[in-house]
Amino acid sequence: MSYEFKFPDIGEGLTEGEIVRWLVKEGDEIKEGQPLVEVETDKALAEIPSPKTGVILKLLAKEKEIIKVGQVIVVFGEKGEAVATEPPPSKPGSVGVVGELEEAPEEPAPPEVKPAPEKPSFVSPHALATPAVRALAKELGVDIEKVKGGGSEGRVTEKDVREAAAGKARLPEPEKKPAKVKKYDFYGYIDHIPLRGVRRAIAKAMVKSKYTAPHVTAMDEADVTALWGIKEKEKKNAEKKGIKLTILPFIIKAVIAGLKEHPYLNASLDDENEEIILKKYFNIGVATDTPEGLMVPVVKNADDKSILQLAEELTRLAEKARNRTIDLADMKGGTFTITNYGAVGGMYGTPIINHPEVAILGVGRMKETPVVMDGKVETRKMLFLSLSFDHRVVDGAEAARFLNMIIARLEDPDLILLES
Repeated sequence: MSYEFKFPDIGEGLTEGEIVRWLVKEGDEIKEGQPLVEVETDKALAEIPSPKTGVILKLLAKEKEIIKVGQVIVVFGEKGEAVATEPPPSKPGSVGVVGELEEAPEEPAPPEVKPAPEKPSFVSPHALATPAVRALAKELGVDIEKVKGGGSEGRVTEKDVREAAAGKARLPEPEKKPAKVKKYDFYGYIDHIPLRGVRRAIAKAMVKSKYTAPHVTAMDEADVTALWGIKEKEKKNAEKKGIKLTILPFIIKAVIAGLKEHPYLNASLDDENEEIILKKYFNIGVATDTPEGLMVPVVKNADDKSILQLAEELTRLAEKARNRTIDLADMKGGTFTITNYGAVGGMYGTPIINHPEVAILGVGRMKETPVVMDGKVETRKMLFLSLSFDHRVVDGAEAARFLNMIIARLEDPDLILLES
């Protein structure tokens, strides 16, 4: 008997994925647990195992196709079994999906009844909704101005939008003709690159963050001359243990000290319930440049780890991200993110918050800079920092104090060592 396998939810909040490569073909015999298909989801590659032993009767999705959670992607069966043919399309006027129902004879029109006066409704020309809910409505094709709000004071919630989307009539889409792809425009030849995989995930995340959180960026610099000396001194000892020591673990420790004093930067905002969620744990995401695009592995419980432990874990996670073997769990649960764009150049930036977090620290290139100290000009190693934060949760003064705490520890590494 045939068995339909639906694309499962393999990650927190997952709604869709892209078929990268089928590891089987129709007619193959497969065992339970054997690799079935590679799917790209939320910036990571996931290998989906077969849920049962049997024969592949039909593959219902093509490579490079976007599939939704709950969508049937493969049909299993027994050897020699044929796939059941699809039912013929319904006749006009009939209803039902599996079969057809005979049309009922037309009934006389009911007598005209005057409509009762409409009851007051929460629907208004200007629906109350957060930017995130409006963005969701736009994505799902729902006219938010026609959605009845179920929240406080008639506010339209995410649940209202999703219910409206689910209740929309499923009309048959007209057959689409293949679009002609132009190889040139008015000025010359062009290439068309599908927005897929990691780049597609990045695009969606960036749009959601920018349209949800009002970004503000504060910038400053830190004199890391002393810290750099400590890092260089301990670098060889770390190498003997097979650990690559950089300045990043020290920055993570400085950030955690700041987050403990300013917990509103280690938080998220629940728009629907209008609550600020303060996180009492410190999971630090580190944006990593890979050939496929930007990924953000997360160091869990970073406050419990030493400088060398952080360095070792950062190296391991970065390597897994670059060769696409990182697990989805390693990219979830972040409370604050650091992006070190200075590793490839650039002093200041305006990094986009890794939603639903509240802030992100951009680390620029370290540069030897002439600085006046005690009336004398000295060459110092300066590190340039950019802190983007959600102004709904954090005010500029608090962000500045947080940044000052980070700078104080980077300029006086003994504070970091005392707190570790």
